[in-house]
Amino acid sequence: MSELTLAGLDGRIGQELGVSDWVAIDQARIDTFASCTGDHQWIHVDVERAKRESPFRGPIAHGYLTLAMVAPLAMQIGVIPKDAAAGLNYGIDKVRFLAPVPAGARVRLRVALAGVELREGGQVVMKTLNTLEVEGSEKPALIAETLALLIPAAGAKT
Repeated sequence: MSELTLAGLDGRIGQELGVSDWVAIDQARIDTFASCTGDHQWIHVDVERAKRESPFRGPIAHGYLTLAMVAPLAMQIGVIPKDAAAGLNYGIDKVRFLAPVPAGARVRLRVALAGVELREGGQVVMKTLNTLEVEGSEKPALIAETLALLIPAAGAKT
């Protein structure tokens, strides 16, 4: 777990902040995501058809499910500085989906600090480069440049 502080962010630009644990993207998680979003495309949820007709020889996770894994895995790493009252999703500058995540595969997140922008009131916009790796795959599932708005806790120095 990272020991980041708001004042110390500048010194970490360009550095890796950490790597998460491996997490399974099983069919149950894929089906739950489909139910939550209404995206029931067969390549994700129809296991038998995906085995027969998919170029991947089985179901794959939704791209947006893999993107949704970035936030919780980044939190596991500890990318929000300890002296921030909150870290809020602020946006995504760029996302590229590079490889499918087969049902049952394990993924992990690698995060590097790409930049910091100071705002009024001591707030900070933190840009991170996130790489979601698939166990056993040469290509990552995705690379995303994300932005977080960091709200300082009372007494925090930026």
